[in-house]
Amino acid sequence: MKSEILFADREHLAFYNQTLNRIGKNDPYHKAFFYLMGACDDTRRNIQKIFNFEEDCIRPECICDGWQTGGSERLTRLAFNLWNGWNSDGGATPYDLFDCEFAPYMLEGIRLRYPEYCREHSPLTPKWER
Repeated sequence: MKSEILFADREHLAFYNQTLNRIGKNDPYHKAFFYLMGACDDTRRNIQKIFNFEEDCIRPECICDGWQTGGSERLTRLAFNLWNGWNSDGGATPYDLFDCEFAPYMLEGIRLRYPEYCREHSPLTPKWER
């Protein structure tokens, strides 16, 4: 499996490490969530509005907050969906989400959430070529 994680910048990496240390959990749910929330300055700055650290849960009402941009909303929707399947209004489809500059980080977040399914595979010879 690929061991390196793609980070947008140093702030993204620092946020990821700091929030995982703060929450004290290292499972795929938390890794994917905080990775995605760290990819954007808006979500990093508003993490208290997005995530309830005391109760260890998401705050779906933040989707409608005025600080959300098109990209930050997409990141938040994907992070919520990877957290617990949240999709209150149907706006968490690949068509809705991946049409922004954060798409590479979204794919990395999916890899973090589902490491058992997203490992690198050796090329297989198709049956018809055997």
